[in-house]
Amino acid sequence: MTAMKEVTFREALREAMSEEMRRDKRIFLMGEEVAEYNGAYKVSQGMLEEFGPKRIIDSPISENGFAGLAVGAAMYGLRPIIEFMSWSFSLVAADQILNNVPKMLYMSGGQWGCPVVFRGNNGAGGQLGSTHSWTVESMYATVPGLKIAIPSNTYDAKGLLKTALREPNPVIFFEDKVMYAKVKGPVPDEEYTIPFGKADVKRTGSDVTLIALSRMIHPTLAAAEMLEKEGIQAEVIDPRTLTPLDDETILNSVRKTGGAVVVDEGYQRFGVTAEIAALIANGAFDYLDAPIERLGAM
Repeated sequence: MTAMKEVTFREALREAMSEEMRRDKRIFLMGEEVAEYNGAYKVSQGMLEEFGPKRIIDSPISENGFAGLAVGAAMYGLRPIIEFMSWSFSLVAADQILNNVPKMLYMSGGQWGCPVVFRGNNGAGGQLGSTHSWTVESMYATVPGLKIAIPSNTYDAKGLLKTALREPNPVIFFEDKVMYAKVKGPVPDEEYTIPFGKADVKRTGSDVTLIALSRMIHPTLAAAEMLEKEGIQAEVIDPRTLTPLDDETILNSVRKTGGAVVVDEGYQRFGVTAEIAALIANGAFDYLDAPIERLGAM
């Protein structure tokens, strides 16, 4: 039997980075306050002491600058982890993230790519204002060449981040800021990774399918428990990754239950809920007993 230990969401992320940095000397972490301050949200706590200032690097407050440095470093053969203090700030580096990193493999005729992992906090936070609380996953999901992971728990956070750090392609990794300290859960002591494009069925049911991302999986599971008291068996699905998206798990569930509710913290219009609803409408329309419902920001 595999030994398990209880960790916080931030500790799971730290373990993933540290284990992969011990395994692969090409990996380094760069971002604002990741070294001396142990990270704005303490995700990189203690990593400077272990790996030193050449691999845990404090950057100036210039997302444009250090995201651009990551492009050159990745083309040269290194494996950068770029931490954004908030994904709301990533738009300062839009040219690097949207134009350079995902297109380099194509533009170079397959000669070199940009295996960068961009990670940091996403979603609404308490008393952080509009410029620190944007959910940007739907924007980045439209960019060809980027893979997108969005974990909801400690097990997935560690397993998906380890997969991201072994990817030959650039990865966008979203971490909900509210979960860093509040979400705790088990991770195995032994080595493991989680493949991209494989959704997790959190709860099986026969009456309706609930699909939720990131932090929204937790109130969705609570809602499923409330529905059970009313005799309604809800199946709850966590996609885990948006690109690639596990179409089949979602469609097979809706074909079984005949109903679908899609939940995301981001905006509904042109957002993740709209895309998943379109997927269901195209692939499982004849199985629906009711219109698809979407819950998200308006």
